Amino acid sequence: MKTLVLGWGNPILSDDGVGIRVAQQVREKVDDPQVTVAETSAAGLDLLDSVVGYDKAIIIDAIQTRDGHAGQIYRMGLQDFSSAKRFSSAHQMHLVTALELGKMLNLAMPREIIILAVEAEDITSFSEKCTPDVDRAIPAVVKMVLEELNAERPPQG
Repeated sequence: MKTLVLGWGNPILSDDGVGIRVAQQVREKVDDPQVTVAETSAAGLDLLDSVVGYDKAIIIDAIQTRDGHAGQIYRMGLQDFSSAKRFSSAHQMHLVTALELGKMLNLAMPREIIILAVEAEDITSFSEKCTPDVDRAIPAVVKMVLEELNAERPPQG
């Protein structure tokens, strides 16, 4: 199964870079020709260029919800998004809207999309570091990505 692990965000806007940082750590641990680990700060329709042609996509980004606390991790699918949950980055088009448009255009979109989002505290300060609570969540998100990748491999033997 051709899989994309995509860290999404802006690496110089504090917690908005959490997806990028997770992808960098995952890349160091994955040696599978069927898995592509990438980073992007692409917005809106440009995001489609990253996901087209994969069977599965695992997207990691920052999120801000009404009642969440910094560092909280969410595992979601596209169906989990509502007006109460939106990606925190200043992307021009909502992630779900871009992906739905790709389907409408009959692009080779992933059959499965998993979103791992980390509740952000600060997405506006210029910093190449995440806030402490978000930084502490990174190893857990890396582990979740690796578990998702291992779950799709057939048993050996």
